[in-house]
Amino acid sequence: VWAKFGPEPALVYGFINAIAVLIIACPCALGLATPMSVMVGVGKGALSGVLIKNAEALENMNKVNVLITDKTGTITEGKPSVEKVFSLQNDENGLLQNIASLNQYSEHPLAQAVVNFAKAKNISLIEVNDFEAIAGKGVIGTVTNKKVALGNKKLMEQVNATVSDELENKIVAEQKLGKTVSYISIDGVALGFVTITDKIKETSKEAIKELMRQGVEVIMITGDNENTAKAVAAELDLSSFIAGALPEDKLNEIKRLQSLGKIVAMAGDGINDAPALAQSDIGIAMGTGTDVAIESAKITLVKGDLQGIVKAKKLSHAVMSNIKQNLFFAFFYNVLGVPIAAGVLYPFFGILLSPMIAALAMSFSSVSVIVNALRLRSLKL
Repeated sequence: VWAKFGPEPALVYGFINAIAVLIIACPCALGLATPMSVMVGVGKGALSGVLIKNAEALENMNKVNVLITDKTGTITEGKPSVEKVFSLQNDENGLLQNIASLNQYSEHPLAQAVVNFAKAKNISLIEVNDFEAIAGKGVIGTVTNKKVALGNKKLMEQVNATVSDELENKIVAEQKLGKTVSYISIDGVALGFVTITDKIKETSKEAIKELMRQGVEVIMITGDNENTAKAVAAELDLSSFIAGALPEDKLNEIKRLQSLGKIVAMAGDGINDAPALAQSDIGIAMGTGTDVAIESAKITLVKGDLQGIVKAKKLSHAVMSNIKQNLFFAFFYNVLGVPIAAGVLYPFFGILLSPMIAALAMSFSSVSVIVNALRLRSLKL
C-alpha cells in the first residue's frame, strides 16, 4: 500500500511503518497478562496462609458452589480430649486400661486422646494381640485373652455385641450434647463408653456463614453418629450434614454432586480424607493435618481453619478480575496501536508513528499490565 500510494520515498516510508507495526504488534503484554496475575496471586495467598499448588486451583476456586467439609480437625480444633469413661460395672480404670492398650496401636487423633488420658492417670498399657483398625468404625483386638472392641454402633453390630437399654440411653444423651461417644465391648457385651470432646474452632461458624452468604452450599460429612452431627450442625447454623459416613461415602457424595454439574471443594485433614480430596475439583487440606491429606490437596491452609477458604475464594475472584483487566489493556493497546503504526492517520492528519515511539508504547503496555497485577499485593483478605 505504501509502495503504491505513499509519498516519495515510498519504499522508505513503507519500511519504517512495517518496522513500527512489527514492534507494536509484539504480544509481550498479552503474554504477561495471565502469568503475572497468577504469580502475584499465589504469592499473596502464601503471605495470607493459603498455599496454592497451581493456577487451575486458583481459577476454579472462584467457581466453587459446593463445599464438603470434614468435622474433626477441620471444623473442630482437632485436639480431642477424654471427658469421661463410664462403666456399667463401676470399673472405669479397668475399661480405660483395655481401650488405651488398644489405642496405642492406632494413629487416629481420638485414639491418642485416650492413651494420653490413661497415662495421666498412671494406668499401664498392656500388649495387644490381633489388633485391627476398621475404617469408619473403630478398633478391635485381644487384651489379656479378652476380645475388646472400641468404636461406634456399627462396630458393635459387626462384632455382635449386646448393648443394654440403660447404656444406649446414656450414650444418646451424651451425643445430643455434640460429644463423640465410643462404645466399649468386652467378649461381645457392651460394658461402657468413653466420651471425647473436641472444641469447635472460633472461626468455623463465621467462615461457614460467609461462604453460605456467597451462595456456596456447605455440607458437613462426619463419621460421628446422627445425634452428635446434628448438635454440631445446630451450633454452626448448618442445615446440610451427613452422619455415620465412611471414607468411601465422602468419595461417592462428591462424585454424585459432580455428576449434577457442581464444582465441589473438599476440606479435610486426615488420611481417610485423602481419596475425597483427590476426587474433588479442589481439595483443601488443613496445614495442621496429615502429610497424605496435604499431598492429595491442591490448596493447603497453613492455619488450618475454614476462614482460609473464604480468603482463597476472595483471592480467586480478585485474580480472575485482574486477568480480565490485563487482557483488556493488552488487546486495547494492540487494537489501537497497530492501525496507527500502519499509517491510518497519515492521509488525514499527516501523523506517522516512528519505531522509537512504537517501542516506547510496547514497553508501556507491558509495564501497565505488570503494575495492574501488582495491585493484588495490596488486596485485603
